[in-house]
Amino acid sequence: MLQVAGGGLIAGTGAVGAWQWLAPGAVKDDSSGRFTASPARAAVSESYVHIMAHADDSLYFMNPELEQAIRSGAPAVTVCMTGGESDGRNALSRSPGYAQLPEKRPEFVRARINGLREATAHMATGDWLSPWTVEKTSLVPGFEVELQTLKAAPQVQLIFMELVEARVMRAPRKDSLRGLWLGATPSLTTLVPAASPVERTFQYSRQQVVDSLTAVLERYQPTVVRTLDPNPTHLPKQPQYAGTPSVLEGIARHDHQDHTASAHFAQAALAQYWGRKHARPTAVDSYVGYEVAMLPNSLDKATTAHKIEILDIYGWADGRDCGDPAGCGDRKVGNRSKDTRWSDNLRHRATGTQRWVQPLPDGRLAAFAILDGRAQCWVETRAGSGVWSKPVPAGGSLLEGQLQALRHADGSLQLFSVRTVLPAPGTAHRREVVTASQTGRLPGGAPSFGSWESLGSPEEEPERSMEVGYPVAVTGQDGTVHVFVKNWAGGVSCRSRSGGGDWTEWEELGTESDRPVRIEDGLDAALDGKGRVHVVAADTKTVHHWMSSGPGTVPEPAAATRLPAATGPLTLVALPGGGMRLAMRRPTTSQVVIADRQAEGGWRVTSQGESIGGYGRVALAQAGGTTVLAARDDKGRMRLSAGAGRPGPWQEEGVPHRGTAGIAQDAKGRPVVVVLGMDGRLSSARGRGTGRSAFTDWIAHDGSALSELQDS
Repeated sequence: MLQVAGGGLIAGTGAVGAWQWLAPGAVKDDSSGRFTASPARAAVSESYVHIMAHADDSLYFMNPELEQAIRSGAPAVTVCMTGGESDGRNALSRSPGYAQLPEKRPEFVRARINGLREATAHMATGDWLSPWTVEKTSLVPGFEVELQTLKAAPQVQLIFMELVEARVMRAPRKDSLRGLWLGATPSLTTLVPAASPVERTFQYSRQQVVDSLTAVLERYQPTVVRTLDPNPTHLPKQPQYAGTPSVLEGIARHDHQDHTASAHFAQAALAQYWGRKHARPTAVDSYVGYEVAMLPNSLDKATTAHKIEILDIYGWADGRDCGDPAGCGDRKVGNRSKDTRWSDNLRHRATGTQRWVQPLPDGRLAAFAILDGRAQCWVETRAGSGVWSKPVPAGGSLLEGQLQALRHADGSLQLFSVRTVLPAPGTAHRREVVTASQTGRLPGGAPSFGSWESLGSPEEEPERSMEVGYPVAVTGQDGTVHVFVKNWAGGVSCRSRSGGGDWTEWEELGTESDRPVRIEDGLDAALDGKGRVHVVAADTKTVHHWMSSGPGTVPEPAAATRLPAATGPLTLVALPGGGMRLAMRRPTTSQVVIADRQAEGGWRVTSQGESIGGYGRVALAQAGGTTVLAARDDKGRMRLSAGAGRPGPWQEEGVPHRGTAGIAQDAKGRPVVVVLGMDGRLSSARGRGTGRSAFTDWIAHDGSALSELQDS
């Protein structure tokens, strides 16, 4: 067993900061050599596992959420599946004399490991040289991996499997994660990094990789698993690779093939894990990769700057000596993170929905989310209490991302989501929209649901179906249910059902002047006071709007909104008199922007909230004359706002959460904001007016005040 700080042998300890995401400003204490920060309180109710392909993936695509997890005090484990050895030259390809540099893949892999270790130590303690314990361990019999544990915060660990990488972004290669996943090769070898406690290579079969990841899940029992993007969008122009074996043919996408394959292996491991007995349920978040470079930046400048600071540590930008001759970071990254669009974005593949909380006929609220790949339902124990039941399964399998609960005029509920069908003999790898309708009530009052029904996909080709977005459903005044999704081409497709009849076929919504649009996922739909269905979606430049002419009709293109660019997800609600209100975020500042449309007029921006940072979909509701907002801030907390007719000031208090907040009205007409915590439990706050005291304190699932729990 080695004890290391950076790359040199050293003994020592440090302390880990708690709760804050931004660096606490702690400095070295020259008398002790220790990082002075408040020790983290051990968080036993939540646990994180991050699964990635390369050493820098989580730093580019999962931060700031990675650092928030590390600094929470909860167990935070990162699994790096490949060595990321590239050509073995630890330099930028445009560096002078690059072609003459020797190919030292074991050393370059170790340098990348050192960079990730240093960045992780900095996030946890503020000290990039905080020491680690390095050892070999076995996840499955007959195989060894490298395990590193941060001594100052032993709940922070890194696992390196060291499978060889594809070494090219998209060109088909048999000996790669993708080749192994598709069956182009029966096994994939590992590479031994310089100075590794793992002293030999191993040959992994596809199932042995799945078993290894499953073993990680069984060892750490995570409440949150984070993966790279299993469903990146395709390149507009497909490259041609001569001589490609048929098993390796496929659509080229806006991401590294290792990223996508690592996410597919993670999905297979999760499916296997969920089929076995485990202690607590798991939520899954997937993060968009290289594709973010094509999209408006979603992070504010301060958050981006801090993210770059961490990437510069990984990239060995300052050239500081860590004591390892193999290198102290990844100079292919170096100090160029400030110049890449990967740094100023964080995007979940599932864009979230606020419509996962709905009132029941008896006045209680019901909330729905996906845990262990299945729909789960919570119900208030008493109307207005803020105390929630334990989750009750509502069926489904391998559901992913988000769950929408649609309320019909008779008070019954219908659920919508997306299901991934993993490949098997005779079964193609694909995604499909699914729904389940309420059939009754369980003892205790929770709604019961029938079997989940597949609505298929706008894309018949299985590989194209992988890019279909997350469904948004709305019920018209005549009871017709419309379901909208982003399709493969970037347009919006719709399927409808009237009464108890059959669903229509998938139909693509038209566009203004028949010019195609290429939207980002994160569309929304809502009904106005005149019974018209409105759909909104953003591309990289503006917001597009569709509107139906009346009940039962499919929305058609409306006039150009002339609204500015948004960071992606939009939220739409009705205003009195037939108008509509839209919430979105502005690129670069992340400020929440409100735009309104009068019943027969055009769109215009009417207000802009004070900046709190953050990213992702903003929850929006109109409770009478009160405008309610719920949005993530720069520390990962849910912040609330309520104002008379327009947004009010943001509440100072906030709670950690995942996903988008749900907003519903209780039996007394008060707005209730509900969030799902990293521990799989609900918290809520109830409206009581407007201004800076517009909401009650946040209440935990059992009715306890969260402020009291966090102070104890």
